[in-house]
Amino acid sequence: MATGTEHRPDGGGVRAPGRAAITAAHLRTDRWWLAPAGTAAGLLAFVVYSTWRAFANADYYASPYVSPFYSPCLAHNCQSMRGGPNADLLGSWWGISPAVIILVFPLGFRLTCYYYRKAYYRGFWASPPACAVAEPHRKYSGETRFPLILQNLHRYFFYAALLVAGVLTYDTALTFRDEHHAWGHMGLGTLVFLANIALIWAYTLSCHSCRHIVGGQLKHFSRHPVRYRAWRLVGRLNARHMQLAWASLLGVALADLYVYLLASGVFDDPRFF
Repeated sequence: MATGTEHRPDGGGVRAPGRAAITAAHLRTDRWWLAPAGTAAGLLAFVVYSTWRAFANADYYASPYVSPFYSPCLAHNCQSMRGGPNADLLGSWWGISPAVIILVFPLGFRLTCYYYRKAYYRGFWASPPACAVAEPHRKYSGETRFPLILQNLHRYFFYAALLVAGVLTYDTALTFRDEHHAWGHMGLGTLVFLANIALIWAYTLSCHSCRHIVGGQLKHFSRHPVRYRAWRLVGRLNARHMQLAWASLLGVALADLYVYLLASGVFDDPRFF
């Protein structure tokens, strides 16, 4: 036998009977670990930042800007936002940060996203670490058992994500006001929010569930020309789903950071008109 293919004791996973008898963990010679390590670092950084901001319960509104982490604000303890997304649905019994309520939906959408599954499966669980690199787990049951079976909720989180994107679109429209709530003004924050909402919509519409909803279960595209054109458009976005996932994640974090810097008095929002 060639070097690296000698017989080795049977085990589970890639070492199960019938699999290639390769004693080496892998035969790759490139720096394959950079991609999963970078992915894990990027996701961990966002988790740490978003957790801090979500539980801070402060510095999330600087008129006319409201952090996307706190919109819509559904608790009684929300900061008053004139014309903003205030909706006291839970009353005064909710004592912790109101961001915890709403972040369940966009985070649930991203957590169950097909791309993010691949990202954190490889980055955190090494399942598998990379292409042509054996995973260290002895057994693999896919997403058929708890808790991974909950990944099938992605299609329902998609509808919730549409509602959240709609609210954030409304917030973006409000950024064309000044600090005194007068319309017809534009600041640097307006551009930040416009970029953020464009990325959020692009990422949301590039979702695999959206592609299925638009063009799925059709036997004849020729009989549904509108849905066919929409399906092709979503398909082009879907081909960039990974890039849009990262860009929108960075965009929402930067939008929140911008509001935080304004609300904490680090600098004033530059106004164009």
